[in-house]
Amino acid sequence: MNLLTKFNLILVLLFGTGLFLVSRFAKEFLLDNARQQVLQQAQLMVQSAQSTRGYTVDDLKPLLDKIPDQDTFIAETVPAFAATETFNRMKKNFPDYSYKEATLNPTNLRDRAVEWETDVVNYFRNNPGTTEFVGERDTPSGRSLYLAHPIAAPKKCLICHSTPEVAPATMIKTYGRDNGFGWKENEIVAAQIVSVPMAVPVAIADKAYHRLLFYLVAIFLLTLLVVDFLLVFIVIRPVQELAKTADSLSKGDLEIPQMQVRGKDEISELTASFNRMDVSLRKAMNLIQEDE
Repeated sequence: MNLLTKFNLILVLLFGTGLFLVSRFAKEFLLDNARQQVLQQAQLMVQSAQSTRGYTVDDLKPLLDKIPDQDTFIAETVPAFAATETFNRMKKNFPDYSYKEATLNPTNLRDRAVEWETDVVNYFRNNPGTTEFVGERDTPSGRSLYLAHPIAAPKKCLICHSTPEVAPATMIKTYGRDNGFGWKENEIVAAQIVSVPMAVPVAIADKAYHRLLFYLVAIFLLTLLVVDFLLVFIVIRPVQELAKTADSLSKGDLEIPQMQVRGKDEISELTASFNRMDVSLRKAMNLIQEDE
């Protein structure tokens, strides 16, 4: 096995060990980074929904209330309805994400919290001051990641959600008098929940992981080619020339020229030492020939 092969085997062994260690730690790091990226997108979606709610309550509803003889209930003026419908339009570009204003006692039954969503709402109710909760849960289609923010009932909401007697008659006609009442001011009544399958961050992490491995292997191969090129011209060729010259001298060929000394590195020092030995050997051979 020649020197170049041995050197390449050592580099491959070292790189393989390093690649193994990187693969062990990088995948977990990339998955955590992808998870944070997905949560940041979910956070933006929650903020967008909150903006829609605020616009509906503070700007749109007051304008409609000023219209004389306005006696029709418009679902689009309900903050939860407006936020959900806005998100459903956004969902066309983000099909993996889902949004729900999970409510313990909603007027619109599509917002009723299921069991796990009820646990999230109760978590906010039992931990006043908590403004965000991140969790994972198992679903029939796999693991899911979710981000939740609490929704408290402001005073404005009590006009529709305190008792059926004070609620708008058109709202009662639309949704009935059995749901969505008994709310108290500043009580946590719901939670904004954005859910996304864990397959999304896993896919992002896998893509980044494979790209990282590709670049690492490509850089290693390029580095190996450059190192091999330098090794051949700086070390192997001079050593081969030394070996060839030494072989010729050992066979008594004293006519070969001395090797050129290039630079001041270890190979140059070895070449200079070899040339001094060559001179000494030639003198010794000439003395022997003269004595004969």
